[in-house]
Amino acid sequence: MDWSCPAPQDGASGVVTLAVGEGGRLSRKFLREHILDKFCDPCLGELGDAAVLPTLEGSPVLTTDSFVVSPLEFPGGNIGKLAAYGTANDLAVAGARPKWMSVALVLEEGLPLELLDRMLLSLRDAAVESGVVVVAGDTKVVPRGAADRLFITTTGLGERLSPAIVGPRSLVEDDVLIVTGPIGQHGFAVLAARSDLQVQPPPQSDCAALWPAVESLWKAGVTPRAMRDATRGGVAAVLHEWAIASGKTLSIESAGVPTTPAVSGLSELLGIDPLHVANEGTMLVAVPASLADATLAALRSTEVARHSVVIGRVEKRGFSPVTVRRALGRAQPLDDPAGAPLPRIC
Repeated sequence: MDWSCPAPQDGASGVVTLAVGEGGRLSRKFLREHILDKFCDPCLGELGDAAVLPTLEGSPVLTTDSFVVSPLEFPGGNIGKLAAYGTANDLAVAGARPKWMSVALVLEEGLPLELLDRMLLSLRDAAVESGVVVVAGDTKVVPRGAADRLFITTTGLGERLSPAIVGPRSLVEDDVLIVTGPIGQHGFAVLAARSDLQVQPPPQSDCAALWPAVESLWKAGVTPRAMRDATRGGVAAVLHEWAIASGKTLSIESAGVPTTPAVSGLSELLGIDPLHVANEGTMLVAVPASLADATLAALRSTEVARHSVVIGRVEKRGFSPVTVRRALGRAQPLDDPAGAPLPRIC
């Protein structure tokens, strides 16, 4: 679980475990009640998985993350690529240009060196693509059985852009919600690899650097109300976080949410809603309706966000924080994911 200050507020209750809580309301409750109140300074902001450091010149942005994906390699990516992109993307969606990164490795005794080399080369290449320089790190070896081959922890530092995004508390009625590509690809790619599902075509993770898409918005003069990469808990988790922060209802059209044939097929087969499935190269962007066309044009000019579409709008708070209009044509509540359908995906 990622965290920065302050935590979103909600009314969730019940027993919380780390495995069950990933990605949804139980995760937020656990973070709020057991971690955030011990460490966080409320002045650090509300940009999701990265914190602005206002006391330092230029307000640098800091994020940290741990990666424990199983299996280590999956269609479209691996733990090294995931670590670099995931950290850089947390900075990018906080409105910061990714610049520097530290990398800490926990290696299980007996890890093949050729596997380690392959993961680290992927991490290096993804960092370079994201504009990030790896400047520090640490390595520890633990006994066989004390870890699952390889865990990676990263810390990223970026330069905040100006004008700065405000965050989801700034959402107002009629703002549009944009997703930058087909959803659910990463979670289903890991699921298929872990379970050895023989599906054709196999789902491919969307692991990619989001910075080019974010930079395109600033070059076009577009300052989003909010941005967020839709990782654990997927699009649904981001929508609920934003609805809680803004006090508004976020409404989306199911027919407008893009998915690949592989994701659609597995979703129907397994009964897992792609809106609840993790992404690693797809983000949500909220902008005023007057900027929708300019935003789409800028995003679509980049490879990573070439399939950007409007999927919904911000509305006055209604009967549910988040609603989805499906085939029946009636708005229905979209549940906040209580747990991750697949643990250890990042």
